[in-house]
Amino acid sequence: MIFRSKIKWAALGGLVLSFVSLLVHLLLAKYSNADLVHYSALTSFSEDLNLNVGGKQGFGSRELWKNVKSLESLKPYANPRSTYPVPTEQNNGFIYAKIFGGFEKIRTSICDLVTISRLLNATLVIPEIQESTHSKGISSKFNGFSYLYNEEQFIAALTNDVVVIKSLPPNLKEARKQKQYPTFKPRSSASPNFYISEVLPKLKKAKVIGLVLTDGGCLKPILPPSLAEYQRLRCRVAFHALRFRPEILALGHQMVERLRASGQPYLAFHPGLMRETLAYHGCAELFQDIHTELIQYRRAQMIKQGIVHEELNVDSYVRKGNGSCPLMPEEVGLLLRAMGYPPKTRIYLAGSETFGGQRVLISLRAMYTNLVDRTSLCSKQELTNLVGPETPLPLDPFWTPPAKIVVQHKEEWSKAGPRPRPLPPPPDRPIYRHEKEGWYGWVAEKDSEPDPSTIDLRRQAHRLLWAALDYIVSVEANAFFPGFDNDGSGWPDFSSLVMGHRLYEMASARTYRPDRKYLVELFNSTDDHLYDPDRNWTLSVREHLNKSLGEEGLMTEFNRSKSMSFLSHPVPECSCRIVNTAEIPGSGKGSSHQLLNEGEDECPKWMEHGLTTAHRQENENELPDDEMDLEGQQELNDEGSTNQHNAVSGARQGNGY
Repeated sequence: MIFRSKIKWAALGGLVLSFVSLLVHLLLAKYSNADLVHYSALTSFSEDLNLNVGGKQGFGSRELWKNVKSLESLKPYANPRSTYPVPTEQNNGFIYAKIFGGFEKIRTSICDLVTISRLLNATLVIPEIQESTHSKGISSKFNGFSYLYNEEQFIAALTNDVVVIKSLPPNLKEARKQKQYPTFKPRSSASPNFYISEVLPKLKKAKVIGLVLTDGGCLKPILPPSLAEYQRLRCRVAFHALRFRPEILALGHQMVERLRASGQPYLAFHPGLMRETLAYHGCAELFQDIHTELIQYRRAQMIKQGIVHEELNVDSYVRKGNGSCPLMPEEVGLLLRAMGYPPKTRIYLAGSETFGGQRVLISLRAMYTNLVDRTSLCSKQELTNLVGPETPLPLDPFWTPPAKIVVQHKEEWSKAGPRPRPLPPPPDRPIYRHEKEGWYGWVAEKDSEPDPSTIDLRRQAHRLLWAALDYIVSVEANAFFPGFDNDGSGWPDFSSLVMGHRLYEMASARTYRPDRKYLVELFNSTDDHLYDPDRNWTLSVREHLNKSLGEEGLMTEFNRSKSMSFLSHPVPECSCRIVNTAEIPGSGKGSSHQLLNEGEDECPKWMEHGLTTAHRQENENELPDDEMDLEGQQELNDEGSTNQHNAVSGARQGNGY
């Protein structure tokens, strides 16, 4: 009897403890939601680290994060080189502009607008970003430009270049509303001669002109050497004047700090899986089911609009073999594994829209468990605060067709014609709610894509903010890997802008510039053993990607991307070279001058002094070079217990974000 009573008391005690534990968890979830999100993200990083006893990392892992020495003599230098008069308010008139498109088109278009204003000696009115207008229901705290960028910083930074004002003078606003001023819709390939001969006369006559930019720019990337100062002006706008508003900067730097918790480096990866570019190149067959249908529908639209001049149905695998389709996340994971990045490497997934959803990321997450994005690093409250107060909007209603009543069924049966009549068709399969949610829900109901709803327009504006956060984290990353850059469409892309910013600001940072065509050939050569390739395949991958980091990769990138986007490769116009490199290891004459192009200048003496001092400090702590043991590194990768490099990039000068 006593034994039974003890069991009862023990069971009662267990129930009480369970109830208390459940109550504590509920209270924590209610009052500490944001803190729990941060704690869980950072704790998972710390638990996954496998450092040595001293907290240091092995030499092989260090090699994956260190800077490229052959490019350390290349420095940012966008200052004017010749006589550069300061603009005055007594000029040819005013230019106002409307910019359509996403983050990449906006950034490139603003840089071109400032350059055109300088070319025409005109005052620039702060451009209107159509993706973030009040009509889309965004916060009333911002207008189109300040939703993303800092207006005051933009105006102040361009004081010596262009006169910038927030709005047209009152006496000119009314005439604009009545459309009395000439308006132009230039393409991104417009030449300076077009503006001098066509636009300038009308500007002088009307004193105000309007520009509508939908092409991701309004000035061609390559300018003659005589206009090199205008190229440097593009750099000053992109990398110095265009700074995100303080709230975006603060949250972006917090994300970087969380990624570098415990002094760990991280790699940023942008898949580049965008519906527009996939449709343009005909990459539909790389996806399945509904995503293939969505790409083909958009491609058919592009053919009707004259954007694509090819057939609707093309062989996507042939296109991928030509390098016209992106590297899939699974393939990028295999490349990083071949390079020697351990399974616990922290990888930040950039891109506000990854076409294909989480399904295309399953393989990459299996290989690298520390794959995170903004939703992993930020709480919902932090993202909501970034958006600002908005008017609540009802969610898209879930419309279900009304059921037919008995009278309607009888009328249809009586009108069906003479007997014998066929059996009525079976009822349609019901369309469930999960099949309609999301921007692709219309596919389940109709053949034409509906116009975006109010909430869709608001989400498009939010994507600008998410892209800005991704941009900050990607530029600051210890290494960057693009999934789809320089696609040849002529539109600016996110990865190219990030790579250009990193090249300008810190050329020696590890920025991979893969040749997709060559890598597809490598993948095809070991198609049956992707997850267990032979040694020669791994060495080929390493050789190619290591070359892409240095001068050879830069030369290839110059030939491939310069004609498409200046900001993706802003050298040599916006850079200078430290010529006296005797004290810099690995930068002899052969390597130092390999990249010298016409128009590249020698850096000022103060830059040379700062570089040599930094190298003396670095060499004091540098380990002797050793060959990385491929087999040993591969074994560590398989066990998931390798070390990571304890290096963070230094403070960057003149951040343009």
